[in-house]
Amino acid sequence: MRYISTRGTAPALDFRDVTLAGLASDGGLYLPESWPQFSPEQIAGLRGLSYVETAVQVMLPFVGDSLSEAELRGLCEEAYGRFAHAAVVPLVQLDAQNWLLELFHGPTLAFKDVALQLLGLLFERFLTGTSQQLTVIGATSGDTGSAAIDALAGRAGVDVFMLHPKGRVSDVQRRQMTTVIAPNIYNIALEDASFDDAQALVKAMFNDEAFSGRFVLSAVNSIN
Repeated sequence: MRYISTRGTAPALDFRDVTLAGLASDGGLYLPESWPQFSPEQIAGLRGLSYVETAVQVMLPFVGDSLSEAELRGLCEEAYGRFAHAAVVPLVQLDAQNWLLELFHGPTLAFKDVALQLLGLLFERFLTGTSQQLTVIGATSGDTGSAAIDALAGRAGVDVFMLHPKGRVSDVQRRQMTTVIAPNIYNIALEDASFDDAQALVKAMFNDEAFSGRFVLSAVNSIN
């Protein structure tokens, strides 16, 4: 499986390299070069599987040769084993016609735990055995910051710089972001700023070729 940029000029990457890159060098987002197709029989075969096993079967075509099925399953089991509910994201029936998917059972109670708990493990797995030091830069109004910090705190080969507008995040999420003592976490509160201001700073860092050339940058926001 290869991934190409929405803007068409960045090099195509495999799953490992696109995970570490985050954003394409031409400012676009990476998408699969071709979309895997699931047959009706394959989709029917997902019925009754656990969340972890469903995640493994859905992700396998996208992972390509970057991970074996056993490696992917181990990472998913570790990531979603931290969730408070056995179903990870339980589907709760409200009435005859309405169902609710609960996305708040992760470590920080934010829906972004669902993606970022696994991403943290993927970063660590792909960096193991290399001399690469990944610098993750993000902007947040709460959810992304707390979830990314929890997922990446203490991970080898990763430094995290998270920007948030001071006084404009919930007190719970402020504490989740600012009370982590892991040496690779740097939380930065911006005075007299909005989330858009924080996001603009992150975009500027990625677009500054002199700056971005000094570090191996990655992102946890979609900022193209």
